[in-house]
Amino acid sequence: MPCAVAVPNSPIFSPSKNYFKSPASSPSVHAHGSPRAARSSSSSSPSSVSPSSPLPSSLSPLTTRFQRQITALSNSTIERSDMGLGSGFGAVLKRKRPARIDIPIGSLTFGVDSPKCVEKVDVVEVEADGYSVCCKRGRRSTMEDRYSAIVDLQAESRQAFFGVFDGHGGSIAAEYAAKNMHKNIKDQLTRGSQERIEEAVKDGYLNTDANFLKEGANGGTCCVTALIQDRNLVVSNAGDCRAVMSRGGVAEALTSDHRPSRKDERDRIETLGGYVDCCHGVWRIQGSLAVSRGIGDEHLKQWVIAEPESKVLQIEPDCEFLILGSDGLWDKVNNQEAVDVVRPLCINVDKPDPFSACKKLVDLSIRRGSTDDISVMIIQLAHFFS
Repeated sequence: MPCAVAVPNSPIFSPSKNYFKSPASSPSVHAHGSPRAARSSSSSSPSSVSPSSPLPSSLSPLTTRFQRQITALSNSTIERSDMGLGSGFGAVLKRKRPARIDIPIGSLTFGVDSPKCVEKVDVVEVEADGYSVCCKRGRRSTMEDRYSAIVDLQAESRQAFFGVFDGHGGSIAAEYAAKNMHKNIKDQLTRGSQERIEEAVKDGYLNTDANFLKEGANGGTCCVTALIQDRNLVVSNAGDCRAVMSRGGVAEALTSDHRPSRKDERDRIETLGGYVDCCHGVWRIQGSLAVSRGIGDEHLKQWVIAEPESKVLQIEPDCEFLILGSDGLWDKVNNQEAVDVVRPLCINVDKPDPFSACKKLVDLSIRRGSTDDISVMIIQLAHFFS
């Protein structure tokens, strides 16, 4: 094992004679603190040289000076102590334990607030007078769909507002729209005449979008809403949520999905300087979003507008029920299939069961491979007609 010795003074310098002490016996020192670090010995050995003994005449003056310095250094810096190693160990270097350092414990969030704990909701089921809802979480960690149901709107029992909101990039926009859309539409209705009902809904959508953008939150949401007032039905959408009505058992789509693949939507986007491309079979705006209208989406607001398309019609006796759903349903179940599932449970039966119909549609979509959030609302139109 190689031996490394620390010498404070180079041999080429001549130290003062009274700088070193020369005791009668000198310990033998092994470097690096091995278990045999020091062994006491009173007998001379080839590895230790006593300064009081005559040096062999064969050694050169430089070697003699070097050996004397090593011996003197050992005697002046080493104290005898067992250090708890037993009586077989002699002189070792006595080291003082350094003082304990108190390190303050601080936050390791690097200036970013930790996310709040959000309760995980897998299923939402509602059975109420005149409507039923079933929402089920898909593969995402949290459900991003929301719904809204306001009956007795403006204190009128035959007036109501319903909506399904499919969030993307989180649930914040969907949550905001579900809580505020009906308020903004109601404000517009009270300010204008009832003949402007379609314009009031449009302004309600736009105001909801503008107010949400002021919040500075990320994400967006698609919407489909149904406003029932004085036997008028106003169905509106922005995005790919859809409304389908059963008229005498025949499915009637009351909305058209807003997707970049629609020619008029693609033309509008490209006219505004954006681009639409198809990646893995899905058309997207700027290579990002797969819908062309909605609430929020500030980073794409130049092309993703919140202006809805609306349809106004009167509720007639053959208008049986209305299905509002997110794309988690409509991507796997077509319009007529949905009506065919719901109708036997809701029409010409003693006890209509729209809630079970909602669940059956959700289950059908899942069996067909949907991994998206699925929201289904069924509104019994006869409840607001009679």
